[in-house]
Order: sequence, then C-alpha cells, then structure tokens
Amino acid sequence: MKRYSAFAVAREAARFHMGWERAWASPEPKPKYDVIIIGAGGHGLATAYYLGKNFGITNVAVLEKGWLGGGNTGRNTTIIRSNYLQDPSAAIYEKARSLYETMSQDLNYNVMFSPRGVIMLAQTEHEVRGYKRTAHANALQGVTTEFITPARVKEIVPIINLDGPRYPVLGGLWQARGGTARHDAVAWGYARACSDMGMHIIQKCEVTGVRSEGGKVVGVTTSKGDIDCNKLGMVVAGNAGHVADMAGFRLPVESVALQALVSEPIKPCMDCVVMANTVHGYMSQSDKGEMVIGGGTDGFNNYTQRGSFHHIEETVRALVETFPMVARLKMLRQWGGIVDVTGDRSPIIGTTPVEGIFINCGWGTGGFKAIPGSGWGFAELMAKGYSPLTDAFGLNRFYEGRFIDESVAAGVAH
Repeated sequence: MKRYSAFAVAREAARFHMGWERAWASPEPKPKYDVIIIGAGGHGLATAYYLGKNFGITNVAVLEKGWLGGGNTGRNTTIIRSNYLQDPSAAIYEKARSLYETMSQDLNYNVMFSPRGVIMLAQTEHEVRGYKRTAHANALQGVTTEFITPARVKEIVPIINLDGPRYPVLGGLWQARGGTARHDAVAWGYARACSDMGMHIIQKCEVTGVRSEGGKVVGVTTSKGDIDCNKLGMVVAGNAGHVADMAGFRLPVESVALQALVSEPIKPCMDCVVMANTVHGYMSQSDKGEMVIGGGTDGFNNYTQRGSFHHIEETVRALVETFPMVARLKMLRQWGGIVDVTGDRSPIIGTTPVEGIFINCGWGTGGFKAIPGSGWGFAELMAKGYSPLTDAFGLNRFYEGRFIDESVAAGVAH
C-alpha cells in the first residue's frame, strides 16, 4: 500500500493523478476464514483492524450486505466524548477518544478529528446536580471534564441564548478534548488498513444464515454461498436481533430510528458541540458550514432510514429556544439510522450461547464515538477470550441484575 503524504499528492499531480491505487481490494470470498465479522461499519472494521494489528490475526473476512460504511457509520452526527458516569462506560469511551487523537497517523488516513470540545447544557437544577456528580466521577476515572458557569458557556458559544423562556442555561459539563471526526473517513481508513493486511472486505454479501454443529459455529450462509469460519463476530447495530435469531438466540434490544438533519452552509459561528438534553437537541457546525442538528430516537420501534416531518418540528422547535438563529436557516437534508437500544442504555459486548460466536451491539445512539475503543476491546475478546474493556458489558449482566445504567448520560438518546 502506498503511503499518503503531501509528497504523494504533488507526485500524482505531476502525472495527472494516474498513479493512485484502489484504497481497498474487492475480492471474492474464500471457502474458510479464521474469523468472519458480519458488518462493515466502523465497529466491524475496527475489530478486524485491531485483530490484525494487536494479535496478528489476518485471515479475516468482513461481510457487508450493502456498501462499506453505509449503515449507522455514515448516518450519524460524528460527536466524540467520554464523559460518562459509570466506570466501565468511561473506560471504553475514553479509550476510544484517545485512539481518535492519533487515528489519522495510525491509519495514514485523515479522519479529520477535531477536538473542538463538547458542552452538555444544564438547564434545570436536577441537571446541575447530575452533571456536577458526573464531573466528580470523571475526575476519579481520569477523564478530564469540568462543570462551567453560564458566563463561561456564553464565552465558548457566543450565539447561545442563556435566558430561554422555559429553560435558562444554568451551566454545563465541558469536555475540552471531545469533538468530532469525519464519519466516512473513519470507515475508509480502517478498510484501507485492513485490506493492506490481506483481510477480505466483501461488499454486497448478505448473511442469510448462521451454521453451527454441536453448539459451535462452523460458518455462515450468504448471498455468495457458504463460508466457513472458526470464530464469528456479529457487529450489525440495528439488525443485531435478526442476525442473533439466525444463530438461535435472542437479544434484549429494541431497534428504533434516530434522525438528524443539516442546514444550509453558513459562515463559522460555533466551534464546539452543544448538547441540550432538557429541550432534547444537539448541534454542531461542520467543516463545510452546515449546522448539524439531531435529537432523540423515534418513540416507536421501526427500521426506517428516512427522515420525517415530526422530527424536524420537534427538534428544531426545541433548539430555537436556546439558539434563536436556527429559526432563520433552511434545511439542506435529513436522514435516519437504525439504532439498537438496551434497557440500561449500555452496549452488549461478549460471548453468546453458541460457542465461537461473539456479539457487539446495543450501542444505541452513542456508537460512533466508541468505534476505536469498541474495536480494540472486541478484538481482544475474540482473540483471547477476555478483555478488561468489555468484561462488564456481557449478556450475563441482564440475568444477574448487574446493569450499567447510562440513561442519564444518553439523555438526549445519544
């Protein structure tokens, strides 16, 4: 694989860009692999990458029924933060945030990581107490956050209205090293690195069945034929329940749509991410100038990937109170993604009732920020059978009553 650099760009410019090679190969599947990953989104590709980088396991196939990164990885609002309350959550999200900081260098691919900072607004006394508690917990966890005053919020976000008619801004939980990254580039960078290690990324290859013998996985049935494997990783987000049914077990997850939208591009006016849980909305500004806006999940189970009018009305109406300038913008486009939500709003990462099958799902609406940490821990689990990053997130926590309650941290369904 040729390295990307300023010198490479100059060289290719001199020869009319005729020397660039494909970023990743498109091979036909082999009869058998050591590991098959179902799902070529960020989490699946990150898992494959760290299997190769950290454990030398490269006889790996990543199967995708559509196109690479075409699911939730390409349908989110790119927010990265690690200011979670519970220790297991803070550990895996902080691992992810730290990996994002060096990802462009590690992958030799610009993922456009921007540590612009994230503010979670406190607009009720209850939120003030909750965020102060989280700030104290983060201090013990080694995650750098602080509770800031309304004046400091206004200094960071000049366009904000502190004196809303219903919910004035009383402060905020500020994580200066949080931020955003380019969602497609994360998937593309991992895919390029995996392909360079000899892994097979097979698109338009839908898994239609999971084959097992004597309680142990032996392979999958796909639209391109049967493929055998020793280990199988399921990383399919909102479709996790369907794939688990193929393998013969059930998951405690619900699938719902999460919608978002962007405005027309405008001049730079906001250089951080703001989440307003009370009015149920969040907003940032993209590098192209668009205001990226999102809110909560739909109130009913569904598998749609399209936007709806009620989402525009509810989310924008809420944000107009805190950011009056939003009322003057035109919407450019909107979209939806299928998210899988657990009862305690924390992911499921662990083994399954079928030997050799591992599951990584239930990220709800916080999946993008966790991609590198999730891939790191899931790869370790698949390679060694145990990972300290993922140990608390196993399926057994639900029948043991050992919940990891992050319903507050995901208060904006995020």
